[in-house]
Amino acid sequence: MNVKKVALLLGALVIAVITAVMAKNMFVGAGAEQAAAAPAVPLGPKVLVARKALPVGTIIDAESLAYQPWPKELIQSAYYTEGAPDSDMTKLLGTVVRYQVTAGQPLTHGALVGPNDRGFLAAALGPGMRAVTVPVNTSSGVAGFVFPGDRVDMVLTQQVQGGGDGPPLKVSETIVRNIRVLATDQRIDSKGDDGKDVVKTFSNVTIEVTPRIAEKIAVAQSMGSLTLSLRSIADNTAELERAIASGEVKLPQGTNPGEERNLLLAVANRPADTNTTFTTGGDVSRFQRRSVPARASSPEDSSSFANAQRGGPASAGPGMTPVYAGPVVRVARGNNITVVPVGAR
Repeated sequence: MNVKKVALLLGALVIAVITAVMAKNMFVGAGAEQAAAAPAVPLGPKVLVARKALPVGTIIDAESLAYQPWPKELIQSAYYTEGAPDSDMTKLLGTVVRYQVTAGQPLTHGALVGPNDRGFLAAALGPGMRAVTVPVNTSSGVAGFVFPGDRVDMVLTQQVQGGGDGPPLKVSETIVRNIRVLATDQRIDSKGDDGKDVVKTFSNVTIEVTPRIAEKIAVAQSMGSLTLSLRSIADNTAELERAIASGEVKLPQGTNPGEERNLLLAVANRPADTNTTFTTGGDVSRFQRRSVPARASSPEDSSSFANAQRGGPASAGPGMTPVYAGPVVRVARGNNITVVPVGAR
C-alpha cells in the first residue's frame, strides 16, 4: 500500500479520536449541575403521634400511639414529648379521645380525657349513643372475663305466669346484640400495674346503647334476670353481612371506597335489637312448657266445646272464653261471645 495513503488514514483516525474525547468532555461538563444538598432540618425531642386515625370516643391502647422525631421549631408546649413527666405511655392507656385525631398527627393535652377527668364517660360515647349501667353477678357477668371494649349480647330470663293453672312458662330471650362494654364497675381498662390483663369479678357493667335500647333494658331489669353473653371478634363481620343481605344497609350512590368503609364499620359496630331469638323450657326439657298456661275451661265450656265438635257454635258467657286446641273465630254480639272452631258448620 502507498505510504502516503497510510499516513493520511492514521492522521484521520487520530483526529477523530481527539474530537470524540473533546466532545464527550464538553457534554459531560455542561450536563447536570451538581445538586445542592438541602440543609438538614434540626430535629427536637420525640413527640407522641397517632399511629392510626383516632375518632372521637376511641379508647387508647398500646397500638394507638407512638413517639416520633419532630422538627424542633414546630414543637409546641401542648405536645406530649418523650421524657416529660406527663408523657408516660402507661398512664395514657385507657384514656379516651375527646377530639378526632388523624394518623400521624401529634397529640395535645386537650385531646385525651382520663377516667378521673370530668366528662370522661361522655367522651367515650359515640354520637347519638347512651350509657347504661346493668347489675350483674359472677355467673351472669361471664366470671369477670368481660373487659372494657368487648362486645356482648344481653339475654333476659323470665317466667310468664299466663292466665291459667300449672307451672309458669320459663323462657330465655336475646333482647340486644353487639353491645360495646364501656366499663366494669369503675374500671375502663383491663390492665394491671404490670401491663397485663387482670381478670376481676365485678358487680356492674356500663354499656353503650341507643336511646331506644336503653329504654328496653330498663324495662327488662324489672321483668327478670339479665345475663351477658360474650361475642367473638369475628361476629361483627357476620352481623354486617346479615344487615346487607336483609337490606338494612343501603350504600348511597357516588360514595368513594373510604366513605363506604366508614359507613360499613359504623353499621357493624352498632347494637341491634331486631331479629331476636328465644328458647322456652320445653326446648330444654320434655318436662317443661312450650307455651303460656291457658285458663282451664268450666263445665259449661266443655258442653259448648262438645256442641262445637258436633258442628254447632260454641257460646260463652260474659268474660268466659272456651279453650280449643285448633284455630277458632270469635263473634261478639253485645256481651255474648260465640266461638266457632275453624272448619265447623
